Amino acid sequence: MADRPRRRRIRRTLLAALVTFAVAVPVSGAARPAAVPAPAPTALGPLREASPAALAPRYAVSRQDIRAAERAAEDHGDLRRAASLREFAAPGRRFLSFDGRDGGRSVEVVGDLAAARRIAVLVPGAGVGLDAYGRLRRDASALRGELGAGGAVAIWLGYRSPATVSTAVLTTERADEAAPLLRALVDGLRAVRPAARISLLCHSYGSVVCARSASGTAADALVFYGSPGVGVEDAEALRTRARVWAGRGRGDWIARVPHVRVRLPLLAAVGFGTDPVAARFGAEVFDAGNGGHSDYLLRGSRSLANLARIAAGAEPVGASR
Repeated sequence: MADRPRRRRIRRTLLAALVTFAVAVPVSGAARPAAVPAPAPTALGPLREASPAALAPRYAVSRQDIRAAERAAEDHGDLRRAASLREFAAPGRRFLSFDGRDGGRSVEVVGDLAAARRIAVLVPGAGVGLDAYGRLRRDASALRGELGAGGAVAIWLGYRSPATVSTAVLTTERADEAAPLLRALVDGLRAVRPAARISLLCHSYGSVVCARSASGTAADALVFYGSPGVGVEDAEALRTRARVWAGRGRGDWIARVPHVRVRLPLLAAVGFGTDPVAARFGAEVFDAGNGGHSDYLLRGSRSLANLARIAAGAEPVGASR
């Protein structure tokens, strides 16, 4: 009985957040530039081989698609997008796929996939796209450095990431759309690198995406960090054989998000349920250090070191059940 007032307060907080987002979305949307057009990418079949000879043509085709999207952005007058895409096409960058339409989709490899024994797939959260990609690339490079020889990082920008301030960020709808695509990527990586260890590193709303793809995943580990919840009440409900980890930095504001899931009239369920670092969720909890919401992969951080250890199959420092 004593818990009822607390749950009512949480529901009121969540409703207030929903109202705030509903008001903010039209304002923020109106201020945004129109979607930048891009040509359809070259049709690429599934990844069937990870030898250097097989990967080089695929990387080259993706670079051509990036260049075509860059020209379209210039013609459209979006110099920011064009500048971002010039960086994408820089020598040494490797993309398994690229599609510049509808905000952009891409899979970039940092490291040598052909020789990888440990593959970490970064699954980003809300507000990430082609124009806000630099930090994601920086983080992937830091993780690749921590993994060392035999490690590769795949940056999966494979879905319509919800805006940070939007109603979409409060529901699983975008994650439900994304989950089959993420599962297909992991299946492809497993097919071409069957002996490699594959870990899904899932940040913020990306943890909801990973949870939706968890059942039957070919990944060895699911790692939720900076998570608002994953849409299920406990790790058992994920129905996965992967080892499930969770961590949160002590300076991360996400700790203040109400960890409830509420069904509202005329709307989908709002919120994502149990906090993954809570004991009752049942994940293995690792020490994510003192950083904030965007600091998990900063060079020299405890969180980066532990995420790399998990991706490598080692025990993180400060882990607990």
